[in-house]
Amino acid sequence: MKEKAGYFIVNQDVLPEVFVKVVEAKRLLESEKVQTVQEAVELVGISRSSFYKYKDSVFPFFENSRGRTITISIQLEDRSGLLSHVLNVIASVGANILTINQTIPVNRIANVTITMETDPMKDQIEELMDKLESMEGVLNVKIIARE
Repeated sequence: MKEKAGYFIVNQDVLPEVFVKVVEAKRLLESEKVQTVQEAVELVGISRSSFYKYKDSVFPFFENSRGRTITISIQLEDRSGLLSHVLNVIASVGANILTINQTIPVNRIANVTITMETDPMKDQIEELMDKLESMEGVLNVKIIARE
């Protein structure tokens, strides 16, 4: 059985320094102040292996009074009605879907990226992720961005 992922909001002061440096390296790359991961990790003072180990798990938290968004990536089996069911689950927790992008299924697997406004959800992101991960036909769910 797959272990459930948990999400925490933690004060930066108590985090291991490597997490803060991974976020800083990601910011350098996103802002195009550096061109390569090697340049970014050298500037912030961590190894490339540390960057790659944590880059998909550590995100900055931005507190906005309105309009917070998350983008999730989902791998779905190519089944009629499955995407519709996923969208219904997202709507059931009160998320406002902003964009949906789906690839053409390859080897009967479709990649879907959904960006949603999370303000109406009232802190139900973990519940949403649990619901999506437990759905039949959903192979993988991952939060890939937060604003």
